[in-house]
This record gives sequence, C-alpha cells and structure tokens, in this order.
Amino acid sequence: MAGCCDSGCPAPKQAVSPRYRRILWIALVVNAAMFLVELGGGWQAASVSLFADSVDFLGDAGNYGLSLFVLAMAPVWRSRAALVKGLTMGGYGLLVLGVTLWRASHGGVPEAATMGGIGLLALLANVLVAVLLYAYRDGDSNMRSVWLCSRNDAIGNLAVMLAAAGVFGTGQGWPDIAVAAIMAGLGLSAARSVVGQARGELAKA
Repeated sequence: MAGCCDSGCPAPKQAVSPRYRRILWIALVVNAAMFLVELGGGWQAASVSLFADSVDFLGDAGNYGLSLFVLAMAPVWRSRAALVKGLTMGGYGLLVLGVTLWRASHGGVPEAATMGGIGLLALLANVLVAVLLYAYRDGDSNMRSVWLCSRNDAIGNLAVMLAAAGVFGTGQGWPDIAVAAIMAGLGLSAARSVVGQARGELAKA
C-alpha cells in the first residue's frame, strides 16, 4: 500500500464544509436571477455596461455550478475546474471588449435612471455573496476563482452606478462605454490570475 501511494495513488477526497456548499447554492441562485434582471434592463436602457454585468452574472452562475460539481472531488479536479473557469472569465472579458468597441463605433446614449436602479440592486446582491464568501478567499484556485468572481461583480456594480451618474450628468454615452471597458479589463485580469494559479497546482499534482 505504501509503495502504491508513493508511486502516485489518487489523492483522497477532502471533507467539504456544508456551510460553503450552501453559500455556493445561494450564490448560484442570486447570480442566475440577476442575469435575467440585468439582461432585460440592459436591453431596455441600451446600456453596454449593464450588458457586460449581465454576461458576468451568467458566467458566474455557471462557475458556481461547476464549483459545486467538483467540490468533493480530488484537488486535481478542482484545479482543472478552476482552469476552465479562468478561461471562461477570459472569454467573458473578450466578449465585453468586443461589444464595447461596437457600441463606441455606433454611438447612442443609455437610460441613466434604469442603469442606476438596476446597478444598485445588483450591488446589494453581490455584496451579500461577497460577504458570505470572504472567509474562503485564500483557499485553492477553485475557491479563489469563486471569490474573485464575487469581488469583481461588486466592483462592476459600483462602476455601473458611476456610469449612470456620468451619463446623467453629461448627457453622453462615453461613461457607459468607459465602464464596460474597465469591466472587460477586470475579467481578463482575474482570468490571468486564476489560470496561473490553476496551472501551478496542476504542475505539482
């Protein structure tokens, strides 16, 4: 038995905190619901920053579901899941960047009141999830990816509200475009961090 394990037996499954599992379920439901709210609001308000945030909510809901699926698996599988999530976050960043460039080239002024109201609702939802996940921010790459998703969402919501104030104050669409570009950058930055940590964990596995 000792020789088997020395030569690479699979790592034993680690105990999963029931509290952490419940938090992931809460996060999944909250993000799925807010995706629908922001997608409709973004369409109504013609806001690219709300669209960016809605796509982020959808990606996060999928990430939380994947985290739940691999939660009790061996560490190597959690690292592989984190790698997938990191690549997904990068894809989100590129998608938002493309839509932002399209909006910048076509112009238009979004509806500031809708942006601000939905941005505030989304902020409250994400602060709740971020507070619940804060204690797990320094875990493995899978836990870290979950925390980064929630942190970036809360920052994104604040940015959407600032964009709404900027659109209201200037009567122009550039604050909405600027915030969407920043959110795309956050997605790409977080993706790089998660992918790097996951690759490092896989190299040691």
